[in-house]
Amino acid sequence: MVLAHNHPSGAAEPSRADELLTHTLKTTLALVDVRVLDHFVVTSTQALSMAERGLL
Repeated sequence: MVLAHNHPSGAAEPSRADELLTHTLKTTLALVDVRVLDHFVVTSTQALSMAERGLL
């Protein structure tokens, strides 16, 4: 699964809450054999991959 959500503030840097939610979703989805491949934080001008940042 690939997750994505927007940051209307314009800052693509993931918050601590984003990191915690990603970890929770990854752990929960693993219980039903679904693998989280990436989580993107999207703004109007950029997208940040949490997998590329080593946050998965």
